[in-house]
Amino acid sequence: MSRLGKKVIAVPKEVKVEVKDNTIFIEGPKGKLSRVLSPRISLDIKEGEILVKRIADTKMDKSSHGLYRALIVNMIKGVTEGYKKELEIIGVGFKAAVQGSSLNLNLGFSHPVNFAIPQGIKIEAPKPTQLVITGIDKELIGKVSTEIRSIYPPEPYKGKGVRFLGEHVKKKVGKAQATGGGK
Repeated sequence: MSRLGKKVIAVPKEVKVEVKDNTIFIEGPKGKLSRVLSPRISLDIKEGEILVKRIADTKMDKSSHGLYRALIVNMIKGVTEGYKKELEIIGVGFKAAVQGSSLNLNLGFSHPVNFAIPQGIKIEAPKPTQLVITGIDKELIGKVSTEIRSIYPPEPYKGKGVRFLGEHVKKKVGKAQATGGGK
């Protein structure tokens, strides 16, 4: 049995869990989330606990077992605490600003880049070179943050670009001056 999958999930008192037609609905103080479950996974919901079970012991069922348990735990944490990712923008003249439901990025291109903020995600720019992405869906926050990062990923020579807060970019040495000879 999956070591992670067999662990019982503790459900806080402020969270409501409901399963209908192989879809789990989780509602908490921060919002609502839902996810369609695999037909090969079943849930036992008791007072304040959820136990994820699998139907068979095939390799695919074993891997799904731990996956769905982790997804449910992430959903519960999202509706109670929420998730946050931070990005930093490095480069001369590079900046970001939130304007309504879009993010305006000036990243050294000949034009500003407008990024539409999806529903359920909140983006703040406390500084022009810093972005804070918050929401209740961990998967959506990760997707949005990597899409923003992919507009101008950090380049290896000067380190300019959009990167996650604290991300280390290994810099390369540029063309070295020729030492001696060759005039």
